Amino acid sequence: MGQQVSPLNLERYELKYLISPELIDPISRFVESYCSMDYYSVIQSDHFYTINSLYLDSPSLYLLRYKESAGAFSFNVRIRSYGEGTEPPYFFEVKYKLREFVRKKRAKVLLKDWRNILENECLPNGMDPYSLTNLEDFLHLKMTYNLGPVILTQYRRKAYLSEVDDYARVTFDRDLRYQEMTDWCVSPHEKSLCHYDHPDSFEEPGKNVVLELKCEKKIPLWMVELIRRFELVGGSFSKFGNSMATYLGTPEILSPGVLYR
Repeated sequence: MGQQVSPLNLERYELKYLISPELIDPISRFVESYCSMDYYSVIQSDHFYTINSLYLDSPSLYLLRYKESAGAFSFNVRIRSYGEGTEPPYFFEVKYKLREFVRKKRAKVLLKDWRNILENECLPNGMDPYSLTNLEDFLHLKMTYNLGPVILTQYRRKAYLSEVDDYARVTFDRDLRYQEMTDWCVSPHEKSLCHYDHPDSFEEPGKNVVLELKCEKKIPLWMVELIRRFELVGGSFSKFGNSMATYLGTPEILSPGVLYR
């Protein structure tokens, strides 16, 4: 059985593809020759588990505008929960991206009242040293850029972890939804969630599942064969960027000086 969570410090390549739902099963069968499902997928009846991500930004949406204007480099700051988001652990994450290369730093927080960390900048006792360092970096960015909650995204994930490589993952993300969020909350309200995986948000109608191939240094040969066999065409897709663009309506709203409303 695969591991249930990613390492606290991670550097990897992420290759993204938009696929149709009909390709999930045949690609899964191919992947299962080299991978096993991770813990969260194993325990779900349909093998898809729920991930909630609360994204932070400044009042002027600096991180989002930087992402749209900087080109190859971007970063985001978020808090992640699993399932209903009402029980720990919670993961405070900073994700840096340069083209397909990603560096992710996450802090695992076991407190049920995790909001106290953000409202009072109070560090928990007894944290793992790596988590503590990453949490300090998270809070430094929060203070530097005056970050607060702007949007909560939710999706369903099926994930595989390689059994033949030091590190490689394959994930399918579907049912992409979002909710405006101005409070420190990682538990979405079902009636407030809206889809952003409709045809207008994607380059090709009908391809509304995000397939990600993740590896450390070299792309494994079986991933190369997967890409060739299913004729996958790589692209760029940001859950933060696409959900915000859908919520705000048009990219023009992101022009400098326009405040988040």
